[in-house]
Amino acid sequence: MPEPVKKAVSAFTKKPKTAEVTAGNTAVFEAETEKSGIKVKWQRAGTEITESEKYVIKTEGNKHSLTINNVGKEDDVIYAVIAGSSKVKFELKVKEPEKSETVTPAEAVPAPAASESPAPPAESSQHTEVSSAETQPESPLDPIGLFVARPQDGEVTVGGNITFTAKVAGESLLKKPSVKWFKGKWMDLGSKVGKHLQLHDNYDRNTKVYTFEMEIIEANMTFAGGYRCEVSTKDKFDSSSFNLTVNEAPVSGDLDIRAAFRRTTEGHDDGAEFNFSSLLKKSSFLRPSNRGEGKSESQSDVDVWDILRKAPPTEYEKIAFQYGITDLRGMLKRLKRIKKEEKKSTAFLKKLDPAYQVDKGQKIKLMVEVANPDADVKWLKNGQEIQVSGSKYIFEAVGNKRILTINHCSLADDAAYECVVGDEKSFTELFVKEPPILITRPLEDQMVMVGERVEFECEVSEEGATVKWEKDGIELTREETFKYRFKKDGKKQYLIINESTKEDSGHYTVKTNGGVSVAELIVQEKKLEVYQSIADLTVKARDQAVFKCEVSDENVKGIWLKNGKEVIPDERIKISHIGRIHKLTIEDVTPEDEADYSFIPQGFAYNLSAKLQFLEVKIDFVPREEPPKIHLDCLGQSPDTIVVVAGNKLRLDVPVSGDPTPTVIWQKVNKRNDLLRNNDDSMTSSENSSDFNTDNKLLFESEGRVRVEMHEDHCVFIIEGAEKEDEGVYRVILKNPVGEDKADITVKVIDVPDPPEAPTISNIGEDYCTVHWQPPKYDGGQPVLGYILERKKKKSYRWMRLNFDLLKELTYEAKRMIEGVVYEMRIYAVNSIGMSRPSPASQPFMPIAPPSEPTHFTVEDVSDSTVSLKWRPPERIGAGGLDGYMLEYCKDGSTEWIPALPGLTERTSALIKDLVTGDKLYFRIKAVNLAGESGAATIKEPVTVQEILQRPKFWLPRHLRQTLVKKVGETVNIVIPFQGKPRPKITWLKDGQTLDSKDVGIRNSSTDTILFIRKAELHHSGAYEVTLQIENMSDKVAITIQIIDKPGPPQNIKLVDVWGFNAALEWTPPQDDGNAQILGYTVQKADKKTMEWYTVFDHYRRTNCIVSDLIMGNEYFFRIFSENLCGLSETAATTKNPAYIQKTGTTYKPPCYKEHDFSEAPKFTHPLVNRSVIAGYNTTLSCAVRGIPKPKIFWFKNKMDLSGDAKYRMFSKQGVLTLEIRKPTPFDGGIYTCKAVNECGEAEIECRLDVRAPQ
Repeated sequence: MPEPVKKAVSAFTKKPKTAEVTAGNTAVFEAETEKSGIKVKWQRAGTEITESEKYVIKTEGNKHSLTINNVGKEDDVIYAVIAGSSKVKFELKVKEPEKSETVTPAEAVPAPAASESPAPPAESSQHTEVSSAETQPESPLDPIGLFVARPQDGEVTVGGNITFTAKVAGESLLKKPSVKWFKGKWMDLGSKVGKHLQLHDNYDRNTKVYTFEMEIIEANMTFAGGYRCEVSTKDKFDSSSFNLTVNEAPVSGDLDIRAAFRRTTEGHDDGAEFNFSSLLKKSSFLRPSNRGEGKSESQSDVDVWDILRKAPPTEYEKIAFQYGITDLRGMLKRLKRIKKEEKKSTAFLKKLDPAYQVDKGQKIKLMVEVANPDADVKWLKNGQEIQVSGSKYIFEAVGNKRILTINHCSLADDAAYECVVGDEKSFTELFVKEPPILITRPLEDQMVMVGERVEFECEVSEEGATVKWEKDGIELTREETFKYRFKKDGKKQYLIINESTKEDSGHYTVKTNGGVSVAELIVQEKKLEVYQSIADLTVKARDQAVFKCEVSDENVKGIWLKNGKEVIPDERIKISHIGRIHKLTIEDVTPEDEADYSFIPQGFAYNLSAKLQFLEVKIDFVPREEPPKIHLDCLGQSPDTIVVVAGNKLRLDVPVSGDPTPTVIWQKVNKRNDLLRNNDDSMTSSENSSDFNTDNKLLFESEGRVRVEMHEDHCVFIIEGAEKEDEGVYRVILKNPVGEDKADITVKVIDVPDPPEAPTISNIGEDYCTVHWQPPKYDGGQPVLGYILERKKKKSYRWMRLNFDLLKELTYEAKRMIEGVVYEMRIYAVNSIGMSRPSPASQPFMPIAPPSEPTHFTVEDVSDSTVSLKWRPPERIGAGGLDGYMLEYCKDGSTEWIPALPGLTERTSALIKDLVTGDKLYFRIKAVNLAGESGAATIKEPVTVQEILQRPKFWLPRHLRQTLVKKVGETVNIVIPFQGKPRPKITWLKDGQTLDSKDVGIRNSSTDTILFIRKAELHHSGAYEVTLQIENMSDKVAITIQIIDKPGPPQNIKLVDVWGFNAALEWTPPQDDGNAQILGYTVQKADKKTMEWYTVFDHYRRTNCIVSDLIMGNEYFFRIFSENLCGLSETAATTKNPAYIQKTGTTYKPPCYKEHDFSEAPKFTHPLVNRSVIAGYNTTLSCAVRGIPKPKIFWFKNKMDLSGDAKYRMFSKQGVLTLEIRKPTPFDGGIYTCKAVNECGEAEIECRLDVRAPQ
């Protein structure tokens, strides 16, 4: 394994570290590179340092140093050293020199008093904490995880330092492992590195161990809690948790309580946190022994509740501590009741709702109503004021309403929002709802053997989505033994079981917020099936003997035994294993090879045995003229039968004798025609056969697949790869001059059965069905022992076996199916030879169940010939969906149900027409889907078909009970519902006159009447009256409509007087008020030179005014608009003559100033900061720049220009530069550079962005 290369991690072998220097002294930072000659750059606050008297840069070989002379407070910034692609940051901390005249009381205490102190000094305390962390014994080597030594629990005093160390073995790693430090459950400390936290790492080449350190500097009480260290490589992961305990610094008896609430200036970022809990712990030091009653008496006159009611919530703890309130929860409850009694808000007429919800990507409007229409409001998000930035936020002010519109809502907008008016606030929360995650490719059923690896795979609609895995309804978690592994690869989700057991069988479910997929896992015991056993052999000397067997598992190995002893292969004996076939081959058989041979599969209790018999040919002296003779073991009246498995080789040795040597003829007998075919297809009768009439077909030596080999004392009958056509009766005939002999041998070829026909499916239920099939047409020559059934989902390619034992019957009830999933079935036939090919798949089918009966079935209306019914859908519809509803009725006294509608209806209401008046009918309804009909929902009482008289009555909407105001040109649409049966007569009147149908549209139905005016005009205003009439019963309502328009301009405008800087105006109301009350006037002025109009008075109610603050020497025109509910008049009344403001005669000469050159090269006033963010959430990089003229800004990622990429948005506001990255992915990580350029120069700054995948 190659050793990890240090250069791949960093170019530095020694890195500069953060240093603390007193102001006025010299600071030296040293660094060492792995090679000499590498160019090194030093930076200060992101800007390169050039050598000067202040900064001295030295390079000697691979050693580099930076010396800063006369350190000042301005040097307290972040520095960096760069070599190649490696960059190391460090800090210079500058502290003020101590003044000799400031002597604390603690320093004035004599030496013996120090022994009375309850704790050692701060320096020794800090040293103890560090040493305790460093000298902890190393943990033993972890044989499972990656850690060599895990970080241990630690304890430190406030203000002290502590270091946690983790060691990882690097001997088996190709590259440096990734290490992350967390506080609590999710807080990544990689982005918190700074003044109080430092992370270090190094690699020891000798021990090949990586060391990772987390150093906490100047700890405070908020640092206490649980921490976690996670280390990961390409294929391994490990984590270790530890705790940090922070003890309080010792407190002297004369502690000033006010100092406990005082925020110090040092360490303001951490030390300024107010911790009430720690103050309670100090109470033992704060309570004097003589707690006098005078103090309580002096505070008894103070109303603490009045102080709390007026104080902000952030001061509650402080006030409670000051006045001795220990029951904080009770105090808050009482204070909440007191505030409920306070008056309502004076700034808000309507506040924000407590919470809002919006879908991701949509927009939402947050609206408040303020009491003062001129009031200014501020909108805050998580306590920070929202600034206008592009089209993301839109601020609107419409009258008293203030609206904040948030466009394209993302998860970053899920926050708390406030609207601030003066000192009052309105709070709300916005919840952004993500779209549901759908399962695009479901799980598939699996069947495995015990110990095999199982991998469930599905695909969802969104990358990196969070899913939930369950087994039989119980959620699966990542256990200590790594039983289950969860894996994500883009949109694919995996559940992996490394070694399956019988207990893992069951239904596995993957769930998202938008879908569910279920699959079944069947884990079966390893069973070995013997497809072909070894057979007994009889062979002659010098021949070959082959024992062959075939088992179901091609991975199973085994051993061969001879008389119980293992067979050792050599040049003559060979053992082979190809796929599922195991062979033992013995060449040149000798008498010593005659024995019992066995094959034993490893791991299974099987023993396949056969016997090898050695055929010894004895040659006896035979006198000449011996008739031919066939020497077979069994010769009788019936032919001998030899059974051979299809595909195997048949070799039959037939010993013969006779002198002279007889001629051997082999023939195949055709039983059906009682003929034998000979070689030349001639048909001859056989005189010697009493059982068969034969036609001779000669089988020649070494010719064809079926052949005969002739030898001196025997002949061999061979069939290579036996087929079904080779089955039949074979006759061997010996002839010589002395005589003739013959024998019949029957060859039977057996095989696996033919595949059965496709099974049929019946009796389909919610999760079951019945499968029927027929026996195969050909059983292979052996009886069918049983059947094996398999099923699969239609869109899947994986078949799953349903039975472990052979099925004897021709039907089977399959269970444990998922409703709504389409399945297919197929069948195998099995005989003693083996298993047939699978049958064709059955027709696809879906396990479904009928729906439940419809609910809330009621009668809605009845007339003389119709009945109106309505209902609601069934509570359970099921996967088969809903095809419609079947509605039937039955006359009272009859049992025949008649369809009320032709076919099915998909609606949830129906009108039954053409019924006989006076009939009493029962009604029922059923829901229908693919599985059939549901139960019936019935109306218990009969319904009489007869019109019901109902008194006419209007149901006037609330908004029509007052004057309806519309603007000219708007649409008027008035809908008035009513009741009444039979259908009433409706009459509309306006001001007592009948309406003109050409001007106003009237539409009537059985339940409402509608007045419709397409474009309203002023003459449509008036009082409208509508009347309902049924026989001698009636009802009427009146509606007032007011159509308004913009008013005309004011009349008779006059410039009454001009004096000083003032002008007096008068006018009269407009002649046309637009059919609405005049609400006021708008007065505007314009300088004669520019004629730009400015509003002087708005919503002004009088008909005279005085315009003040006019500019001396200018001439002004004035104009006035009138205003009503419809708005301002379209034209204004304008004064004919201008008002001239007299000059006072003084002249003003402006001073002459020399123009100053403000040009300045760009300079970054706030640097970019390295960031680590989570993928999928928008993020921003910000910095600040200064320069005159305004510099042009360029953004780069890894030195590639980003200006043309739509994924990035760039903002610049008052020198603050922002780069927004939309939904970053891990590929968006890298070095980002901001470059500012103007005519005076240029500047650039960079930072690193790390994008982490969500945990």
